[in-house]
Amino acid sequence: MKISHFSWLFFVTICSIFLNLRIFVVSQNCLSDQQALLLRFKNSLQFNLNLSTKLVHWNARSNCCSWEGVTCSNGGVNEGRVIGLNLTKESIYGELVNSSTLFSLQHLQNLSLAFNNFSSSTIPAGFGNLTNLSYLNLSNAGFSGQIPIEISNLKRLVTLDLSTSSFLSVSMLKIESPDFAKIVRNFSVLKELYLDGVNISASGNNWCEALSSSLGNLTVLSMSNCYLSGHFHPSLSKLQSLSIIRLNNNPLNASIPDFFANFTNLTSLSLGSCGLYGRFPEKVFQSLTLQTLDLSNNVLLQGSFPKFLSNASIRSLLLSTTNFSGALPDSIGNLTMLSRLDLSSSKFSGLIPSFSMAKNLTQINLSRNNLEGSINSTRWEELIKLVNLDLGYNSIGGSIPMSLFSHPSLQKLQLSNNNFSGGLQEFDISSYPLNTLDLSSNNLEGPLPASVIKLQGIKSLLFSYNKFNGSFQLDGIQQLRNLSNLDLSYNKLSINYTGTASPLSFHNFRTFKLASCNLSTFPDFLRNQSTLNSLDLSQNQIHGEIPNWIWQLKSLMYLNLSHNHLVTLQGPLLNLPSLLNVLDLHSNNLQGQLPHLPPNVTYLDFSMNNFSSVIPTSIGISLNYTIFLSLSSNKFQGEIPQSLCNGAYLRVLDLSNNSLSGTIPQCFYAMSETLGVLNLRRNHLSGIISDKFPGNCGLQTLSVNGNQLEGKLPKSLANCANLEVLDIGNNHIEDVFPCYLGNISSLRVLVLRSNSFHGSIGCNGTDVTWPVLQILDLASNNFTGQFPRKSFSTWKAMMGNEDEVMSKLNHLQFRFLPFGQFYYQDTITVTSKGLAIELVKILTIFTSIDFSANKLDGSIPEDIGELKSLHVFNLSHNALIGKIPPSLGNLSELESLDLSSNKLTGEIPVQLADLTFLAVLNLSFNQLVGPIPQGRQFGTFSNNSYEQNKGLCGYPLEKNCTADTRLSSPTFEETYSNSGIVIDWNFISAELGFFFGFGIVIGPLMFWKRWRIWYYKHIDDILFSIFPQLYLGKEDCRR
Repeated sequence: MKISHFSWLFFVTICSIFLNLRIFVVSQNCLSDQQALLLRFKNSLQFNLNLSTKLVHWNARSNCCSWEGVTCSNGGVNEGRVIGLNLTKESIYGELVNSSTLFSLQHLQNLSLAFNNFSSSTIPAGFGNLTNLSYLNLSNAGFSGQIPIEISNLKRLVTLDLSTSSFLSVSMLKIESPDFAKIVRNFSVLKELYLDGVNISASGNNWCEALSSSLGNLTVLSMSNCYLSGHFHPSLSKLQSLSIIRLNNNPLNASIPDFFANFTNLTSLSLGSCGLYGRFPEKVFQSLTLQTLDLSNNVLLQGSFPKFLSNASIRSLLLSTTNFSGALPDSIGNLTMLSRLDLSSSKFSGLIPSFSMAKNLTQINLSRNNLEGSINSTRWEELIKLVNLDLGYNSIGGSIPMSLFSHPSLQKLQLSNNNFSGGLQEFDISSYPLNTLDLSSNNLEGPLPASVIKLQGIKSLLFSYNKFNGSFQLDGIQQLRNLSNLDLSYNKLSINYTGTASPLSFHNFRTFKLASCNLSTFPDFLRNQSTLNSLDLSQNQIHGEIPNWIWQLKSLMYLNLSHNHLVTLQGPLLNLPSLLNVLDLHSNNLQGQLPHLPPNVTYLDFSMNNFSSVIPTSIGISLNYTIFLSLSSNKFQGEIPQSLCNGAYLRVLDLSNNSLSGTIPQCFYAMSETLGVLNLRRNHLSGIISDKFPGNCGLQTLSVNGNQLEGKLPKSLANCANLEVLDIGNNHIEDVFPCYLGNISSLRVLVLRSNSFHGSIGCNGTDVTWPVLQILDLASNNFTGQFPRKSFSTWKAMMGNEDEVMSKLNHLQFRFLPFGQFYYQDTITVTSKGLAIELVKILTIFTSIDFSANKLDGSIPEDIGELKSLHVFNLSHNALIGKIPPSLGNLSELESLDLSSNKLTGEIPVQLADLTFLAVLNLSFNQLVGPIPQGRQFGTFSNNSYEQNKGLCGYPLEKNCTADTRLSSPTFEETYSNSGIVIDWNFISAELGFFFGFGIVIGPLMFWKRWRIWYYKHIDDILFSIFPQLYLGKEDCRR
């Protein structure tokens, strides 16, 4: 039979295929001992059958080389032996022991047990038997404890990964004994080392030298969170093959050496959160190979940008929270490979460059810098990959490019806290992905564009603190099916809500804030908001009751209904939301008894309402987690309940402006260890202030002004080393000046007004250094002696010039939650410009000295002119003598000067005319002479400023000045004698009457105790009622 050439060719081809197939199948046959070892290894493990994708399918019926996760050798004498094992994420748990058959797989070259949970067991020493390993990955496998020395036997390792993510593990591997140098001593061919999260605790000399001496071929060094410390040792520069350096989150506390710019293969440098300082070498920025640079969270690290090279490879530039400064060079916008730029919370200034050429940008974060100018130079629509743009907290102005609102890829647009102005125009809407739009705290105005309601993907719409006006129909937001955060607070909007739409048609909110929006009712669709956790309807026009459904919002954590006209609660506050931790109902008209408090509240403000009766004795039950509690300015009466002391975490307790009586609870003194503010002013408290302030007193503010406290000022107040405000005014304290407080360097406000303090104000050489003291009120006491010349020279806060003072402009406040915008602002009453003024927000630049209504004598020192930032100066109603010092003209910030009712002589210094801010001047009832200075502020003062100074002349007095006007102060004889000797019997009769009346009053004072007590208690009140024009400041400060 003849066979065709074609048939013969087909036969040969088929045979060849089958032959090759047989060879392939045979080559993949697993050796029986290898399969047995693997099955025994599997049977020794515990793993989740439902989550496993590999081990669960291993069985004796199939070829082990075909098992998922197993790799066998192909050909040669080791054919069919297991050389690779990948059991990553196999949900293995339990302990891996040294006797495991895993360590009998002698031919293993690649092994990964990553992302399992070996129950915090140590790494078995058996790994040292696998000497053929070139790749070992035990990352996030749940191992802990010392890494065994046997690991160093693996001399062929090219990649070693023992890293641990802190958020995935509660335990930690460590290299302690043996140390790091011994562990890595044999890794001469190692190229990639990942030890992130391993506690090495080595200094720069140790770990740098260990690496450079043993790992000369290293390309990847990843050792973040390893507790490395100390400076970079120069030996590190020997590792010229390094491509990736990742050392984030180590307490290096070092500077960056220049040799980092010499790593010619470097592609990634990550040194975030390392405590770096000094100046970063600019040459690193000009590396042509560098793709990622992360220096974030090094607040002391300084530097600036050079001109970037046009062919640079940088993709990620992360410098947030550093001390980098200077301008952003235009060349940064030409980095065509740049994808992520984060320079937030640094000190960059100047204009924002155009990023039009950086078309690969996906994220730009320049927030919290000092940038200015506009952002119109960038063609934002051309950055088609841009996802996040955050320019918040700068000084950027101008209009907002409308192209940003219809950007094809932009998801987050955050421009808050800038100076953007103008209105928002309508913009085109299609299927754009914008989900966050934050324009809060700018100067935007005009109506809100209707286009906003068409942003179908929007989740957060934040427009608060602008000047938007017109009406806004709240019902329209039901169209925004993804909206979960809405804040339109503090604009000039009028929010209208008809309530016609079904409450179920509104999306579930998480944050809903319409403060100061002229709302008159509660939007009833909120009653169905099961996910709402923050609700702010403060400063509106809502009247009537607080509806019960508010307390049924189970997810509610923050509720602010302050500054409305709410009168009652619809019912008792039972079953309050367990998550509610901020409840602010202050400045309403709520009345009746104090309601039940939420069980886990941390911030509670019921101040400035009409709550009456007593504070419930059980109030402390609800204060287990309370940090801030204010019941001030209500009508509470009775004693302060002891249970308030159950508030172990209280930082602020304000019970001021009520009618509380009794004594200060003794447990309050022990609470002052954690309490920052204790305000009990304007009540009817009596008794003494106990001398029981603990050694670690943490009080920053103590105010008991306007009570009936007596006794002495406790010396243990000196333990309150952080004290800033001490207000003891308007009580019955009888003591000397508290020199023992002299070492409290933080003291800013000291008010002892209207008590019975006596003695000298000076401290007899004792160092009283109050460098930040800004308000000192000692008025209406019985202090004697001379003006304290030495003390005021240490009051540095009153000496700064205008620029220094304005640079520190702030309000005196106590921040009791460091992670939020929660702070307490102190309130005191000062006498300024003849009036008692309550300062609710005490500016740190406001300074005042009031020594009026005492018995001070001597002269006013010339050095007083050093207090250049003093605003109010009152020495009236004393017995001061001498001339008015011309240096008072140096007090350039002075607004009120009262030297009345003393015995001052001489002329009014012409330098006082230079005080351009002086609004109140009172020099009356002295013995001044000569012409009144003219010009500037002196043209605004009336006759009352100079009355009873018979030697004065000039405007505004009717007495004109003559050539011989400049005379000395008239003496007693010059005033009341004539040239002849004439007896004036009218005068003699008046004198006799005076001495007779004087004896009637003084006699009983000296010899009759009951009359003496009655006299001191009532004579001031009688004098005030007869002569209301007398200024002693006492009654004003009791109000």
